Amino acid sequence: MKLKQLFTDDDAVSPVIGVILMVAITVILAAVIATFVLGLGESVSSTAPQANFQEDYQANGSLSADIELNSSTADGVLTITHTGGDGIAAENLYMANGSERKRWTANDTYDVEDEISAGNSITAHVNNDTTIRVIWSDDSEGTSAELSKWTGPNA
Repeated sequence: MKLKQLFTDDDAVSPVIGVILMVAITVILAAVIATFVLGLGESVSSTAPQANFQEDYQANGSLSADIELNSSTADGVLTITHTGGDGIAAENLYMANGSERKRWTANDTYDVEDEISAGNSITAHVNNDTTIRVIWSDDSEGTSAELSKWTGPNA
């Protein structure tokens, strides 16, 4: 047996590594092309913004409010303030009490083009035995998420 020839003969190593690399590159390239051709890259939906809201309830139905939720039987006024996190397009924010859902742009407080960011707030007439949710909804993609939830003192 020629031991010296065994250690110096590496002819089979290069072709095997070359074939493995070519197969790997072909698979990766096929996956990238398939993603663009099939439109899978466009189907990734946007995620809900990360934002914090603070709720402040005043038990006096005679105060003015931007949005009317339960206006005929309202017990008080709820102020919802964006306290931090991502800015959100006003047209994508809603207040909902279960039976009604009002866009933040429902009144003259905010326009469709406005961005709700830290410090912005909105008020609504509400009942003290209801639950109010701040909902983000992207109608173009059909996605939505609950960003905040307030439960009345008598709920």
